Amino acid sequence: MTSRFYAGISAAALGIALLIVAPVSKGAKTWTAPRTADGQPDLQGYWTNATLIPLERPAALGNKEFYTEAEAAAIDQQRTQRENSQAKTDIHYDNVIWQHENYSKVASTRTSLIFDPPDGRIPPLNAKGQERAAAEAVAAKRRESAESAESRSLGERCISWGNEGPPMLGSTYNANLQIVQSAANVAISHEIIHGVRIIPVDGRPHLASAIRQLGGDSRGHWEGETLVVDSSNFTDQTNFRGPPGTARQDIFSSRDLHVVERFTRVDPDTIVYRFTVEDPSIWTKPWSGEMLMRRVEGPIFEYACHEGNYGLANILSAARAKEKAAESK
Repeated sequence: MTSRFYAGISAAALGIALLIVAPVSKGAKTWTAPRTADGQPDLQGYWTNATLIPLERPAALGNKEFYTEAEAAAIDQQRTQRENSQAKTDIHYDNVIWQHENYSKVASTRTSLIFDPPDGRIPPLNAKGQERAAAEAVAAKRRESAESAESRSLGERCISWGNEGPPMLGSTYNANLQIVQSAANVAISHEIIHGVRIIPVDGRPHLASAIRQLGGDSRGHWEGETLVVDSSNFTDQTNFRGPPGTARQDIFSSRDLHVVERFTRVDPDTIVYRFTVEDPSIWTKPWSGEMLMRRVEGPIFEYACHEGNYGLANILSAARAKEKAAESK
């Protein structure tokens, strides 16, 4: 993806993405999800968590959690007009085709995924977080030299985009997933980087604290209609980032990251996904967000990232050529 693609996402961050489930009026009949053979609420199927709703709310909006329908429609119209006004010789098809197809069908009035704190912003870094931020800045500068493949990001190395979760923040494309259930486990297979999360729901405890994984260790249980998933045991290398185009790219975590997710199917085609993130070694307090997962026809496809990954090879060879040119001066 080009930097112009991510800039386009950022520019469209106020765009419309997914519907907001309206509160159920008093006395109205609520929808109940079908059950699996084991009696669990059935979350199975193909879903997408594609969204243009920004992770963080634009500061100018303050505590405004939702747009009016008129405001949302005007923003969507502006975005569509901007995309359709691209020069014929310089059309960015990612925005015009992928995003418009995925996002324009269903409207939303939410101004940010984060709803707590009320300003829709990630809380400030604490003292440890500020130290980590300084170290991250040094590491980022070192990565620019492309010393080796291991020095580059997990995304460039086709290991993780960091949006597969937890928390599952979606991606700019291939934001599709499949959920499969058994009596003992819930499995979530992501199209992006083809990662699979296995979430035991049979009451087994978390792994020992000495055992660390990039995606953490998830344990689930059912609370009525909701699957609640508790994840810990992350690493210092966990690639936790907001989606490309997030207002702040200094979103990172430590091995103390703790995530609680809630999956509630509210109608045949929608799962409300809520998450709470806390990391006492990074932020001053926890923060929470919400997004919707829409049913899609499926299937999900193979994401062959490693095959033909010329980008990483080109980055490394270009760095060596630059060093050789500098030596010859």
